[in-house]
Amino acid sequence: MRFVKMEGIGNDYVYIDCLSRPIPSKPSELARRIADRHFGVGGDGLVLICPAEQSGHDARMRMFNADGSESEMCGNAIRCVAKYLVDQRLAPNDPLIIETGRGPLAVEVEAEGGTVRRARVNMQPPILKSASIPTTLPGDPPIDAPVEVDGRTFNVTCVSMGNPHAVVFIDGPLTDDLILGWGPKLEVHPAFPRKTNVEFARVISRSKVEMRVWERGSGETLACGTGACAVCVAGVLSKRTDKQVTVHLRGGDLEIEWREDGVYKTGPAVEVFRGDYHFGE
Repeated sequence: MRFVKMEGIGNDYVYIDCLSRPIPSKPSELARRIADRHFGVGGDGLVLICPAEQSGHDARMRMFNADGSESEMCGNAIRCVAKYLVDQRLAPNDPLIIETGRGPLAVEVEAEGGTVRRARVNMQPPILKSASIPTTLPGDPPIDAPVEVDGRTFNVTCVSMGNPHAVVFIDGPLTDDLILGWGPKLEVHPAFPRKTNVEFARVISRSKVEMRVWERGSGETLACGTGACAVCVAGVLSKRTDKQVTVHLRGGDLEIEWREDGVYKTGPAVEVFRGDYHFGE
C-alpha cells in the first residue's frame, strides 16, 4: 500500500491515495496501526484521499485519529490534501473544492517552483449554537462558562468548526500540567457529549495568541488548524482579540482571519516522505 507522509506545522498524517484504488476495508484499524510511532509509519492519524461525491469537486477527505476514531475534518490535513492533488496534477480547479465531514471547503494554493508550499482554506463560519457544537453548557455559544473537573474549575468558550472545541484562556504559561494533565479530563467531560478538542491559549496581544492543544482521539499534537480557528473565534467572542490573529503553535504559526463568509486559515503544507506499508487485513 503506497502512502505519503505530510505535515502542516508539525500536525502529521499518513495519506493514502484512494482515487484510483479501493478504500481500505478497515480504515479505523489501519489508522491505529499505521499511525503508531513505534510499530507503524507514525503520525497523528490517517487521511484517505477519495473520489468526490459531487460533480465539480476535486476530492473527498476522510480523516481518522490515531485511536482509529473518524473525525469530521482536520484543518492542517486539508492543506496537505490540496498540495497532493495539485503537485500530482490531479486537481483542475482553482480554488480546489475538497469535501469533508464539515461539507465542501474551498482551498487556494500558493506554489513555488511548481510545488505547493502554502494554502489558504475557507473553513466556513463557526457553529455557535450549543446543541450543534455539541455541548450541554448554557449559551449560544457558551463564553467563559465554568466547567468543574476533579476539583478545579476552567472557564471555557465552546465553538465548532465542524468538530467540537473548548477553548480555555490562560493568563500564565501553557504548561505540560495543563495540557497533558487537564486536557484529557476536559476532553471526556460530560458537558461534551461527543468529546471535545481542548485548546489552552495565552493572549499575547490583540493580534497574537499562543496555543497548545489536546486533540480528541490523538492527544497533544504540535498543531491543530480547526483549533486555531476556534481560538480566534473564541478570542473575538470574549473580547480578547481582533478578528485577524497569528496563532503560535508548537509546530509553527497559522494566520487566521474571521470574515463574514467564514474563518480563513493560511499555513504551510510539506511532504515528508513516501513509502510502502503492508497492511494484512
